[in-house]
Amino acid sequence: MATPQYKWFFETTTPVEGHMHAIARTIVTRQTKFQLMEIMETLSYGKCLVLDGRIQSSQADEFIYHETLVHPGLLAHPRPQRAMVIGGGEGATVREILRYRTITDCLMVDIDGEVVEECKKHLPEMHQGAFDDRRTRLLHEDARAYLEKTTDRFDLIVVDLVEPLEEGPACLLFTKEFYTLIRDRLTDQGVMTMQAGMTKVNEIFFHGAVNRTLQEVFPVVAPYQSFISCFGTPWGFVLASKGTDPRKQSAAEIDRLIAERLDPKQLGYWDGQAHLHSFNLPKFLRVAIEKNDRVITDKNPLIVT
Repeated sequence: MATPQYKWFFETTTPVEGHMHAIARTIVTRQTKFQLMEIMETLSYGKCLVLDGRIQSSQADEFIYHETLVHPGLLAHPRPQRAMVIGGGEGATVREILRYRTITDCLMVDIDGEVVEECKKHLPEMHQGAFDDRRTRLLHEDARAYLEKTTDRFDLIVVDLVEPLEEGPACLLFTKEFYTLIRDRLTDQGVMTMQAGMTKVNEIFFHGAVNRTLQEVFPVVAPYQSFISCFGTPWGFVLASKGTDPRKQSAAEIDRLIAERLDPKQLGYWDGQAHLHSFNLPKFLRVAIEKNDRVITDKNPLIVT
């Protein structure tokens, strides 16, 4: 029997490591003003959004990434009503926020309108109509400039950005100065969550530096992780707040809050057990975070290679 011949997409995840995905078809390739965008269908994970050669989300397991990114923050706030998403091109982050009955307004600020428009057309499985919800507002501008000029306050701000690649759109959106802006635009009980890079044994410096930088700004900084299959690695996230600590919430409390605030059947990953698992980090990772003393600033940004 002949071996099937596939077209392969090779994703370089570090300077010395990468993953290969067999491609069923390429749906769109587009060089935007800010980055190279591709939407392709892989045989293992279905449709994938790829930016500058790196997979951002896949149809098969994006629910793990987006539930992990969003729900800890909303469940840490006593009554979240106003939310902001920075980035989030495919619309799945907004989708998860809109599941909450208390949410009245969700602002998404993504600088790359071309990516968002292609995702609207080609990734309905991910956004599931979130862009058409009356509570959604969409702006295509620099998120940092928006935060500098706005007087709005938010109960939740989710930072869902690509890594700070050299000359990429997110380079100055992982700095102490940017996190200070976010803190000042949160309500008194407001919470920020963000993706914060890989957490595998040989690639954890960036995650540690993000944590250390946030500690300069927020009194509570809680790192956590989930394994994202299409990335082929555990992935780090951080919750930062002015006082609420998600590590003090029990599994029973998380399950109760989910039942009260949304339909638990809508979630495929996040619940009380997942919450405990994500925030209970292994020893090597806790030690690496504790030892990291790199503070990321506008004058000294950290670039992921």
